[in-house]
Amino acid sequence: MVKKETSRVLDLNPPSLPKRHHIILKFLISFLLLGLAFRLFVSDSLSFFTSSVVEAPPPLVEETNVVIEPPLPATSAGDLLSVNESKTIPNEEISMSFNASNAAGECDLFVGDWIPDPSAPVYTNSSCRDIEAHQNCMMNGRPDSGYLYWRWNPRSCELPRFDPEKFLDLMKNKWWAFIGDSISRNHVQSFLCILSQVEQAVEVYHDEQYKSKRWHFPSHNFTLSVIWSPFLLKADIFEDINGVSSAETQLHLDKLDKTWTDQYENFDYAVIAGGKWFLKTAIYHENGTVTGCHSCLGKNLTEMSFEYAYRRALKSILDFMMGSGRKAFVFLRTTTPDHFENGEWFSGGTCNRTGPFKEGEVDIKDVDAEMRGIEMEEFEKASIVGAENGVTLKLLDTTRMSMLRPDGHPGPYRQFQPFAKDKNVKVQNDCLHWCLPGPIDSWNDILMEMVIRGAH
Repeated sequence: MVKKETSRVLDLNPPSLPKRHHIILKFLISFLLLGLAFRLFVSDSLSFFTSSVVEAPPPLVEETNVVIEPPLPATSAGDLLSVNESKTIPNEEISMSFNASNAAGECDLFVGDWIPDPSAPVYTNSSCRDIEAHQNCMMNGRPDSGYLYWRWNPRSCELPRFDPEKFLDLMKNKWWAFIGDSISRNHVQSFLCILSQVEQAVEVYHDEQYKSKRWHFPSHNFTLSVIWSPFLLKADIFEDINGVSSAETQLHLDKLDKTWTDQYENFDYAVIAGGKWFLKTAIYHENGTVTGCHSCLGKNLTEMSFEYAYRRALKSILDFMMGSGRKAFVFLRTTTPDHFENGEWFSGGTCNRTGPFKEGEVDIKDVDAEMRGIEMEEFEKASIVGAENGVTLKLLDTTRMSMLRPDGHPGPYRQFQPFAKDKNVKVQNDCLHWCLPGPIDSWNDILMEMVIRGAH
């Protein structure tokens, strides 16, 4: 090929041309060939360089900046409830609802994931004496410990650990109250256990059933209360310690429970929560008369939904708190899903999982979606009134993060060494309350962060 091209070039120089012209022509041809070679070389080089740039991988995007919308199960002795509404709602139908608490544009502490954490819990059942027997899973013989080594990680920011020393310094001369059912009592025990690493609280009050208590931290003049008021309304409850009722609850939808309202003017901070007790059978009273009943069989009473009663209750509770004149810092904690599988608490339901759910592996049950929806709506309305009256109202939206932790419950280990005598014995499981230490400790990490944010 080269040879052929050369002969064609030489043919351009006929012998009739003078020798001097022949030399000049050869020089020009050589110069053109050199230029052509240089152009081809440069073109190839640029092509190679350009292709290298295009094929280079894009810069990595940190996962913490990727907001993937969530998914969401439902209930329990004493407070272990029977729930007939077992329908679930697919993730895509509820994914948007979990961003409602992020309207301010700041990092949403409740959109995140449970990630492995090799560090030990800040307390154990030996370093904290305030753990109730039913939640003392290690003492009761739970054999696995993997559920202790996870922490909640918001996707858009860092969540610091609860700092008990800093918290007590901030709360000198303050009074906190947790008001609600046995989940609130479970929560306050976690709170106490963390704080006890700095100062041991002194119990100064308890009611006859030891359901409501008050503690004092002398070095900081800090007071902490838990007030058992499962409806936060006036209610006549006929139920034993195992959750067995001898008669229907008489629930007064238009009257708040004086157990907590009579003390409210003392509180600087209040964490309120309800929900699950409204699923139980109850006869409703308004304006001094019976107006209906929820889940009553064989009674000539108008059937009324728990949604009606719960919305009515939340509105009355929040109206009181926003308009009482006491400018407290109020948290409304959202409903807590249970993780009973293959039945309910009374029908052999269990919770034997040993790790968290991953994104998309679980859906919210319709009963929890309904409750959380009511909570969100009433919270939004009350927030406007609170802002006008100088009352801080925050949403402690623990529903989703709790839903992802089926491994954090006592299960059969709500009882001491349940399988010591018979490994095959059938025992009642608790798949609603939380082992201590356990996932519920992360609620307090969030609580402290919200307090610090609210103080600025």
